[in-house]
Amino acid sequence: MLEALEGVIASRKADPSARSYTTKLLASGPEGAGAKVTEEADEFVRAARGEPDDRVVSEAADLVYHTLVLLACRNVPLARVEAELARRFGVSGLDEKAARTAGGDGGSR
Repeated sequence: MLEALEGVIASRKADPSARSYTTKLLASGPEGAGAKVTEEADEFVRAARGEPDDRVVSEAADLVYHTLVLLACRNVPLARVEAELARRFGVSGLDEKAARTAGGDGGSR
């Protein structure tokens, strides 16, 4: 499903439609799409803290969609994110974070 959604987002980027919300988000660039990711992440966390499961699922779906749009704004394919997750798989999150911090990556997780 994620790959199919990524394909739809790519098609909107290649062939913009004035009636497409995805086109509008893509046109807003990383700044606009990033603001939507921030908004959706906040809504997801609020739902997870005390709303019914169907709201948590809905907000998680919104967050994933907006994240894919932001990746498309940066021309970063989902496959790169999947490869990074695969690289980290089976490694302690604490060990992986320490390695990134020591390497100057500065990311957090």
